[in-house]
Amino acid sequence: MVVIGVEFRNFLEQVTNHKDIHFELVEAVRRQDRTAQFELYQLYAKAMLNTSYRIVYDQMEAEDVVQEAFVKAFGSIDQFRGDASFGSWLKRIVINGALNVLKRRKELMDINDQNEEEWIEEPVSYDTLEVNQVKAAVAELPDGFRIVFTLYMFEGYDHKEVASILNITESTSKSQLNRAKVKLRELLKNMYNYER
Repeated sequence: MVVIGVEFRNFLEQVTNHKDIHFELVEAVRRQDRTAQFELYQLYAKAMLNTSYRIVYDQMEAEDVVQEAFVKAFGSIDQFRGDASFGSWLKRIVINGALNVLKRRKELMDINDQNEEEWIEEPVSYDTLEVNQVKAAVAELPDGFRIVFTLYMFEGYDHKEVASILNITESTSKSQLNRAKVKLRELLKNMYNYER
């Protein structure tokens, strides 16, 4: 027997006698429960703001992206199938909204037109740097590099997922990540005289 989405959650609930609080909140949102909307907002707003900010690097735009993402999520809650967590589904909406902001700014580098060169995964160690120094250097990366770097390194997506989100190939994602790391090392050297 194959069960997915809501059916799977119901099956798990019967087997484990455990209900996921987020699932209950989502179901309440489906019934237009404003309190449940507020609770979901409280649970996810900060994390979604961090995700948005790491892509757009502008506090007001990041806040707008998050606000629009929640409006969109609550307005299309019936499209949420429960295949992934509500947080994952919402994060995809936030990421897409943040990417749209960059496209509107016309600053997003066209990473599809770049040559897909061989990449070598090199470990990056920033042990002697302060977190704020690394954040400042990441903020200076070109948008295309920063987005791939952020999705892979900070958000935990693998290259297949990054490729799907950005509509690029996996090899382009790998290449862009490698280039971002090279550029980041260069920035850290220039900004903080850091060499590895």
